[in-house]
Amino acid sequence: MSDLTIPLSREAFTATTMEDPTRIVTDQPTKSDTDPSISPDVPLVKNMECQHKVFVNRSVPLENIKCYGFDMDYTLAEYKSPDYEDLGFELLRDRLVSIGYPHELLHYTYDPTFPTRGLVFDTMYGNLLKVDSNGNILLCSHGFTFLKRDKIQDYYPNNFIQRGNTDRFYILNTLFNLSETYLDGCLVDLFTRCSRYENCQKGFKHGDLFMSFRSMFQDVRDAMDYVHDTGSLKESTLRNLDKYVVRDAIMKYLLETPPGAKYPKKPWRTFFDLVVVDTRKPLFFAEGTVLRQVDTNTGKLRIGTYTGELQHGTVYSGGSSDIVCELLDVKGKDILYVGDHIFGDILKSKKRQGWKTFLVVPELAKELQVWTEKNHLFEELKHLDIFLAELYKHLDSSCRECPDITAIQTRMKVVTYRMDLSYGQMGSLLRSGSRQTLFASQLMRYADLYSSTCINLLHYPFSYLFRAPPVLMPHESSGDNHPLDFPSPEFSVLDQIQKIAEAKRASEDNTAELKDT
Repeated sequence: MSDLTIPLSREAFTATTMEDPTRIVTDQPTKSDTDPSISPDVPLVKNMECQHKVFVNRSVPLENIKCYGFDMDYTLAEYKSPDYEDLGFELLRDRLVSIGYPHELLHYTYDPTFPTRGLVFDTMYGNLLKVDSNGNILLCSHGFTFLKRDKIQDYYPNNFIQRGNTDRFYILNTLFNLSETYLDGCLVDLFTRCSRYENCQKGFKHGDLFMSFRSMFQDVRDAMDYVHDTGSLKESTLRNLDKYVVRDAIMKYLLETPPGAKYPKKPWRTFFDLVVVDTRKPLFFAEGTVLRQVDTNTGKLRIGTYTGELQHGTVYSGGSSDIVCELLDVKGKDILYVGDHIFGDILKSKKRQGWKTFLVVPELAKELQVWTEKNHLFEELKHLDIFLAELYKHLDSSCRECPDITAIQTRMKVVTYRMDLSYGQMGSLLRSGSRQTLFASQLMRYADLYSSTCINLLHYPFSYLFRAPPVLMPHESSGDNHPLDFPSPEFSVLDQIQKIAEAKRASEDNTAELKDT
């Protein structure tokens, strides 16, 4: 589906928010109710639920934001998971069969417990890898077979990949990539099991035909382009909106005319100052393309490059982030851009234009749920890690004996494995045990704010200061008596989730006590 970039002015967003004034209140919270990622000196939403919170990596004062920009797919338009990924998988699978892949591929159906975002596909060996920010391998699967440590080292002797080698290693970071990730696993699994094909290190052989993992991966990529470019995914979505698209109560109130209403609702475009389609991100954040006007009656582009002033209600095609700033008469730092694509939306808008960034992470809802239910596992893992550190803490160069840590390491592996299975076959989107994933590190580095949905912005007033907690470097936190007990970089995101989980459990306990009395 075509992307849609919508910079939205403060006035328009205020009008949208105030359609439901009960969403914002101005009572002052107590200190115990204050989250470390939220300024304690400004109004808060009363009884803020976990799923409504916005999390903070870098401070963003909303009073300085002049324009709010939104991506379309998986941001303004929220799709139902796993139904939408299932649809994407079926279209991709059927496309591959239509171009000559074995009909046995049709026996595979989408399994939402297997893929997660942020995996890396090795186009040389056909492996799906879960790695940390430095490229160290956390998990590895060949098809649907998870490899043990010794087998992983046969492929990767240092248990490490060079992420900079983008020609070989492809990062599957987007929500659209989930269907693609699962199909990659299906292909490797199919040909590995099929007796007609001989398994080779870099692919499969059938007579004089050799099919490399790279060519299979490229076929899947081409199939993905096909279902988007031909509009087949969009058409299937429009035929069954109730099945695939989330109808948010606020959006429904704004856009749909209720039966018996005296006046029809305003067209959706009137809520925005600027609408841009076919932006071709991330090119949009660099040199961009020609800016043209769209005839909304025919859908065709008007000839010539548009060079005039901003016309309210007009739809534009192409352009660049620089052109958007010129049309809106703002600087990059005045824009808060909301999107779900950590590379196409967040990284490029942050690095090239200095826009403030808000990453939509729908998986956060499940991450918070599992964290609440399985928090005891991470607590055990933290205690094991502390105990391991204590064994080495007082050793100096005169020590000749090495502590026996075999039992501790074994237990840490068991606990990590149990934690991972709580999220799915590939584990959490954000971590494996106490180690953060590549996706988590990119989220922390490039997204100023993040939440499970862009709708959560409606829970905060425009005077709000999203304040990031200060973080100590390792050398600053090494002493026993440092004046500030700031969180470490490794656990800052996790600590926020943990505090929310603890607050939720405390609230549930209080509710239970009140019922008993």
